[in-house]
Amino acid sequence: MKNHEYQQIDPQALVTPTPTPPPRPLPEHKPRRARRRWEVFPGKNRFCCDGRMIAARQSGVLPLTLGLILLTSGLFFIFDCPFLVKHLTSCIPAIGGVLFVFVIISLLQTSFTDPGILPRATPEEAADIEKQIDNPTGSSSSYRPPPRTKEVVINQQVVKLKYCFTCKIFRPPRTSHCSLCDNCVERFDHHCPWVGNCVGKRNYRFFYTFIISLSFLTAFIFGCVTTHLTLSTCHLILSVPLVVCFFSVWSILGLSGFHTYLVATNLTTNEDIKGSWSGKSGNEDVGNPYSYNSIIKNCCSVLCGPMPPSLIDRRGFVPSDDSVQTSPVEIELPAAKNDINMVGRAVTSGRPLPRPPVITLQQPAISIQSHSTA
Repeated sequence: MKNHEYQQIDPQALVTPTPTPPPRPLPEHKPRRARRRWEVFPGKNRFCCDGRMIAARQSGVLPLTLGLILLTSGLFFIFDCPFLVKHLTSCIPAIGGVLFVFVIISLLQTSFTDPGILPRATPEEAADIEKQIDNPTGSSSSYRPPPRTKEVVINQQVVKLKYCFTCKIFRPPRTSHCSLCDNCVERFDHHCPWVGNCVGKRNYRFFYTFIISLSFLTAFIFGCVTTHLTLSTCHLILSVPLVVCFFSVWSILGLSGFHTYLVATNLTTNEDIKGSWSGKSGNEDVGNPYSYNSIIKNCCSVLCGPMPPSLIDRRGFVPSDDSVQTSPVEIELPAAKNDINMVGRAVTSGRPLPRPPVITLQQPAISIQSHSTA
C-alpha cells in the first residue's frame, strides 16, 4: 500500500511570478452626433442657417440679379435723389426706398423658401407602390408591363397622375420633377435661374411680388433718371442706371404681365407651355379644372390663401443606428492566476495568507507531492 506524504512548501523554492499589469481601461463609447435631415437630403439643394433656408445647389445668376439691383438703386439714391429732392419733391427717396425694400425682401424669400418639395418614398412605401403597380387587382395572371399612371377626378374631369422613377411616388396633380433640383415640386411653375430656386406652391406669391415690385422700381428709377438728365447737364455716371433700366424694364414688364395672366386664370407656366388646358396638346374639350371661373377668386386662391406647411422635415433628426449602446466591458483575471500571485506575495513577505475569496477552483494552484513505498 502506498502512503502519500505531503511535504511543507519551501518558501525559497517558490518562484515569485511576475505581477500581471492591471487591464487598460477601454476607451469610452462616444455617441455619434445626431445628424439633421437636411444633412442627408437626397435632392440637389443647399441649406443655410442649420436647414432653415433652402436654395438650389446651382444658384444660377442670383448674384448677378442682386448685384444689378443694388448697383442701380445705389447710384440712384446717391446721385439722383439729392437733385430731385432739391428741385422737385422729398417724396422721391421715400417711394424709391419702399419699392427697394419690397424687391429685396421678396427676392430673398423666393430664393430661400421651400418651393413645395415632396418627400421621397421610403423603401417600404416604394415596395408597396411597386406591388400595387405590378398586381393592381390581386390576380395571378401573366405579367404585363403596367402603366405608370393613375387617374383621379377633379371637378368632374379626369386628371392623370404620372409615376416618378426618382422619388418613387405618383406625383400629385400639378406636380412635376425639376431636373436641376432633382425634386418633385408641388404646383411646379418653373425653375428660375434669376432667383436661384424653383418656383412652386409655397414661394410663387413671393416670386410674383418680386417681379411686380421690380417692375415698379425699374420704371420709377428710369423716369427719375430721365428727369434728372433733362433738368441738368448730362453726366456719365447718370447714364449707368438709365441704360440698365432701359434694357430691363421691357422684359420685366412683359414678365409681370404674363404672370398676371397666369394668376388671373389659375395656370402655371409649365401648364401654359405644355398647353395642358388650352387645347395646344390636342384636347380641345379639356378645360382648366383648377379655375374658379372668376378672376378675383383665382387671384385670391393663388396669392392670398394660407401658406401651406413644408412637407420636408429639414431640421428633424435622422434616426440613429446605434439605438442600443453597449456598456464598457469589464475584464477580470482568471481565479487561478490571482491565487498564484497572492500566494507568492504572501510567502515572500512572510505574512500569513489572507482568507481566499469565495471562488471555486477546479484544481489547486500549487500541488507538490512526494511518493514513498511502504
